[in-house]
Amino acid sequence: MTTEITGRSAAEIAASVREFIERGSLQPGDALPSVRALADGLGVNRNTAVAAYRQLTQAGLVVTLGRGGTRVADRSTVAQEGYAPDSVLRDVATGNPDPELIPDPSTALAGVVGHRVLYGEPVIDHGLERWADAWMRADLAPADLRLTVTSGAADAVERLLAQALVRDDAVALEDPCFLTSIHTVRVGGYRAVPVPVDEEGMTAAGLRAALEQGVRAVVSTPRAQNPTGVSLSERRAHELRAVLSDHPYVLVIEDDHFSMLSRAPFHSLIGPEHRRWALVRSVSKFLGPDMCLAVTASDPDTGERLAMRLTPGTTWVSHLLQRLTLALVTDPAVAEGITRAGAHYADRNRAFAELLTVHGVPTTAGDGLNLWVPLPVPAREVSERLMRRGWLARTGDEFSLGTVPASHRLRLTVHDLGDAEADRLAADIAAAVAAAGGELRPARVR
Repeated sequence: MTTEITGRSAAEIAASVREFIERGSLQPGDALPSVRALADGLGVNRNTAVAAYRQLTQAGLVVTLGRGGTRVADRSTVAQEGYAPDSVLRDVATGNPDPELIPDPSTALAGVVGHRVLYGEPVIDHGLERWADAWMRADLAPADLRLTVTSGAADAVERLLAQALVRDDAVALEDPCFLTSIHTVRVGGYRAVPVPVDEEGMTAAGLRAALEQGVRAVVSTPRAQNPTGVSLSERRAHELRAVLSDHPYVLVIEDDHFSMLSRAPFHSLIGPEHRRWALVRSVSKFLGPDMCLAVTASDPDTGERLAMRLTPGTTWVSHLLQRLTLALVTDPAVAEGITRAGAHYADRNRAFAELLTVHGVPTTAGDGLNLWVPLPVPAREVSERLMRRGWLARTGDEFSLGTVPASHRLRLTVHDLGDAEADRLAADIAAAVAAAGGELRPARVR
């Protein structure tokens, strides 16, 4: 390939590589020559080769992978949450909340219309701002904060990264990781640096290693981590804050997506002296995915930059939606329903984990909407056998960044299964494991 690339200047070399990519001669994932090989082959200074690759990286055409070299960027789509289109199988891979547990907004909606919002008015509705300020301050150590409202958590994370990073900057992500976070980092042209997750959350050693690789941002889920269901323990949060204390200007983003539904206490990575941080809380899990609103609390500088990307006249969040959110979260009946919903998800996941354990597939339920099921055989084999039995399951491979054996995991959404369906799915998973050569270890549940 070195002999085919042409050019004497960085711009000419970059244009030559770009032409190969556009014509399809270079495919996503293909390796490019090392800087040394490229420079020697073209008879140019190595700095020229470095500059050419930098131009291609900034254009999102290639990615640098450290010892993995430079490769053509992968533009394939990342799997997303939600129902599989046109499937006749019983879908237990959705990641959706139960629609029966989402509050009906009809009554509240009638009471939020009236005041007409015009250009130039405050971006955040005053009532929502007062409520959200108390909600966020209850769990944050830094006293000085700024509130911003965005169109959901993914919108907030994307804008937070965009205001702080440039293409090819490194971002620490949990591994296994939430699908939307993988997608956001890939589309933004950033480099994902995986940090393993264990039963107490993101590991301190993994975060330390990521920081040593120069990450400029960390995205963490303090509760109900998707897909594992793990929540940060108090001990682990303390360890992570200690690691971050030497890196106060690394942007720390906490996505507390399950917030009001969570059965776990909130423990934060954000220490009182950390300088760049944001806590994001969406309402989509308890008020419904169509309620595209999230509240972000952040340090004033980050908040100012984020607000600049949400100025009136461009992309502020509808005040009707803001008022509707406030009306629902301050309604005692809705609050009681949210509490019941959180208990329902926890109870159904725990019950199904116990069913699997009885059938010989030991499983522990975490927090959140899903179950992270360990298997003694590759998950793809099990999922293929489940398809023959009428089930559509999601393997852990889709959530993996490469540091954990996700290929031996299933992520299941089972909270909406009836008892008979749950019994049948647990039995079918055990049968699929056995048929794939896995050893079943039936256990009695106390």
